[in-house]
Amino acid sequence: MAVVECVVEETIGLTEAARIPQQRGEQLLDNAVRYAEERHWDVFPGTWLEAVEGRERCSCGDTACPAPGAHPARPDWANQATGSAVAARRLWSKHSRASILLPTGRTFDALEVPESAGFLALARLERMDLPLGPVTCTPDRRMVFFVLPGAAPKIPDMIRTLGWTPSGIDLIARGEGHYVAAPPTRIGGYGAVQWARRPTPANRWLPDAEELISPLAYACGRDAAAERARRG
Repeated sequence: MAVVECVVEETIGLTEAARIPQQRGEQLLDNAVRYAEERHWDVFPGTWLEAVEGRERCSCGDTACPAPGAHPARPDWANQATGSAVAARRLWSKHSRASILLPTGRTFDALEVPESAGFLALARLERMDLPLGPVTCTPDRRMVFFVLPGAAPKIPDMIRTLGWTPSGIDLIARGEGHYVAAPPTRIGGYGAVQWARRPTPANRWLPDAEELISPLAYACGRDAAAERARRG
């Protein structure tokens, strides 16, 4: 099977940021401030990567951390999140290497799917000329679609209405109490979160999940069927 690579677009206000392999503090601070200032997204600093005995490890200290350098650094992260550019600058000035995390359920919810399903859905959405919000690619081959807040609780019923079983397809809705990592956050030694569809003035108004769910569920269903066929 051919490997599909994520096509990276520039992040808002910072060309090529997602392509830089090192997680540089000034780029993280600049992007965090711009997310708050230009998109009015809440942001909060997460963990970061540290060099220990020649290897990169998460600042949390857990050698088996499942998301090294890209998860909340404190349990009250929801209260730490801010939509103020001034506060964001202050937070990243204290922890310049901290990952950029965006709480979901506030200004947006997120629909997460496998990368292969995400690209298939993107192609269908573009052919149908349906609205798209920002979309990220993660280094663990996932894609995250930004939609209007309030979608997450409705997604299981939407999937059932389309004839799919929510547990039978790999489509995860993230709403209140969850978060996503934003570019140019790096996750372990796997690479950086990147934009597949960058934030622009044209997609400031996010789509409703109902506009995306059919292509996304269909693509995830195809992925699930292909996986079952591979397993025999």
